[in-house]
Amino acid sequence: MSGQQTNGQMEIFDNGPNTTSDPTVETVTRYRIALVKEENTPYGDVSLTSPGDVAEFLNGHLGDRPQEHMIALYLDTRNRLIGWTIAHIGTINRAAVEPRTIFQIALTLNAAGMILSHKHPSGDPSPSAEDLGFTLRMAHAGDLIGI
Repeated sequence: MSGQQTNGQMEIFDNGPNTTSDPTVETVTRYRIALVKEENTPYGDVSLTSPGDVAEFLNGHLGDRPQEHMIALYLDTRNRLIGWTIAHIGTINRAAVEPRTIFQIALTLNAAGMILSHKHPSGDPSPSAEDLGFTLRMAHAGDLIGI
């Protein structure tokens, strides 16, 4: 790679293979992400097609934990589970999480959909105003990127 200064602008020339027709354009990669499909997962071949399926899966994997947990379940086009993560562990009454992290994983897994859930240790499943606002933000973001 070499560079040339012209009119106050730097043009980058790639001496290696070029995937564009413009010789002044170079793609510089700092990171590489590799997705490796595991043959066996601890949860097997799970389809999540109803709220009951989701509740059964989460209760079996999370049990009774004392803090709020935000869980993201990632699905393929047939609503089969392709991955899941505890997106955030909160306090006894709050679990704040950034949508960016949840969608990064969804995009990496090539998920067609996802289910977000969080557990209220109090046992009261009524959503708070914060819960409703977060749900709307996530739904909007998901619509924008097709998840």
